[in-house]
Amino acid sequence: MTATPAGMTYADYLHLPELLSVQHPLSSLHDEMLFIVIHQTKELWLKQMLHEVGLAIGLIGGDRFAEAYKALARVSRIQSVMTLSWDVLATLTPVDYSRFRDVLGSSSGFQSAQFRELEFRLGVRHPSFLEHYPQGSEEHQRLVSAFEAPSLWDVADAARQRAGAPDWLSVYRDADRWFELYQLAEKLVDMDDALAGWRHKHVLTVERIIGGKTGTGGSAGVAYLQSTLTKRAFPELWELRTQL
Repeated sequence: MTATPAGMTYADYLHLPELLSVQHPLSSLHDEMLFIVIHQTKELWLKQMLHEVGLAIGLIGGDRFAEAYKALARVSRIQSVMTLSWDVLATLTPVDYSRFRDVLGSSSGFQSAQFRELEFRLGVRHPSFLEHYPQGSEEHQRLVSAFEAPSLWDVADAARQRAGAPDWLSVYRDADRWFELYQLAEKLVDMDDALAGWRHKHVLTVERIIGGKTGTGGSAGVAYLQSTLTKRAFPELWELRTQL
């Protein structure tokens, strides 16, 4: 079977008719389309990040570090793109957004199952988030699977133990000896750094558009988002820096 079947078009390959037919503004207002496209795009990038993190977990489990670095670097680049997308959303003024905000009902980015799955896959596991999805639903099942499976941090730390390094501080103190592990740790910090930047820009964008209002999903809005700014996927790798 060939990779490029005869007669295959760009639109066929990407399923563009289907993809471009799922933007359905509920108001007649021009700016709602931007809001939909930004968030649908975010979900597509989250899908790709989960794809890359899943690959990296398998590669690290097999001590195939160089191949894993590529997947992890790709995740960091995707995070940069997602962070920049907040600047596009920020062109939506408070007045623009308030005109169609009511059509969102109780929907909220807080409900993104893929974002929670990504956190679980990285190693940020808060079982309370499982309660936001009905038992038996596809979202709940995927999150339970991610919650129970070895995370990126789990397999990275297991690789460190297999190599014989006593702890991550030792890896940093003798980076030449443990260079592959040292590089792996820095790739993880790159991702965590990018995720923190995404969260920070998210807070600024939401504050710029809705101020201190309650979120559409019932969350505390900006106040809740601000509470996540200190969250780290790999806190051990941040804490050891003080000890070097």
